Amino acid sequence: MQTLRDVNGILTFLQSAERLKDTLRSGKTRQGRQESVAEHSWRLCLLAMLVSSNDPDIDLSRLLKLCIIHDLGEAIGGDVPAIAQTADDDRNARELKDLERLCTPLAAELRAEILSLWKEYNTGQTPEAVMAKGLDKIETMLQHNLTPDNPDIDFAFNLTYGAAQTDKHPLLSKMRELVDQETSAIVGKSGKPD
Repeated sequence: MQTLRDVNGILTFLQSAERLKDTLRSGKTRQGRQESVAEHSWRLCLLAMLVSSNDPDIDLSRLLKLCIIHDLGEAIGGDVPAIAQTADDDRNARELKDLERLCTPLAAELRAEILSLWKEYNTGQTPEAVMAKGLDKIETMLQHNLTPDNPDIDFAFNLTYGAAQTDKHPLLSKMRELVDQETSAIVGKSGKPD
C-alpha cells in the first residue's frame, strides 16, 4: 500500500510531467497547429492498443507502458526533430538524465519501474519494445501525412525514416508499406524527387 508521502510524490511527478502538453514537436495537426509530445504519445498508445491483437506474443499492458514512457524525459529537455538528430549526439543520455530528474519525487520502486521501462524501450530488445519503437515511427509519419502542405516536413526523408525499427516485425513492415505509399503520393504531388 502506498503511503501519503508516496501519493504526494506521484502528484508532484504528475504535475511536472504535464509539461509534455506544452513540449512541441515538428509535426503539425490536421488544423495546422504544432502538435505536442503528449498528443503524439496519446495517439501512439491508441495505435498500439488497436494493432496489438495482431501478435499474441505482445503484452498490451507492457506495450502501453513503453509507449507512455518513451518520450517522458522530453518534458524537461524538449524534442529534437528526427531530421536534426545525428549519430554522435548525446540525446539518449540527456533524455535519461532528464527522466531521472523528473522521477525524483517518486518512491524508489516507481522510479525504478519508469527508468527500467525507458531503458527497455531504448534498447529495443523485447517484443513490446520492438513494437513500440516501430509504431512510434509509423505514428510520426502518419501525422506528417495529415499535413501535406507543411513546408517544415521533408516527405522524402520520411520514406527512409525509421526503417530499421519498422523492418523488425511483419506487422510493422506491412503498416510501413501502406504509409510509404501515401507518403510517396505526397512527394509526387510536390514535384520533389522520390
